[in-house]
Amino acid sequence: MKYTDLYINRIRSLCRARGISINKLATMSGVKQSTLDNIMHGNTYAPRASTLHKIANAFNMTLAEFVDFPELNDFSFDGGEN
Repeated sequence: MKYTDLYINRIRSLCRARGISINKLATMSGVKQSTLDNIMHGNTYAPRASTLHKIANAFNMTLAEFVDFPELNDFSFDGGEN
């Protein structure tokens, strides 16, 4: 799994769990729809912390809570994946 896929899957999972569309997430977070689309399509390799913070806030989470999930915690950059 690629690093970018971790964030994509995390956002999708949280949206599904809360019944929020990606479009609604853009509105709730204040992140431009185009920015969110770039993240969700894997065009943005490493989203800015400020962008992730806005997304986390939309889910009523801190940034620390948003990035604290097993797949990310277990990710290793040693495998050469991006």
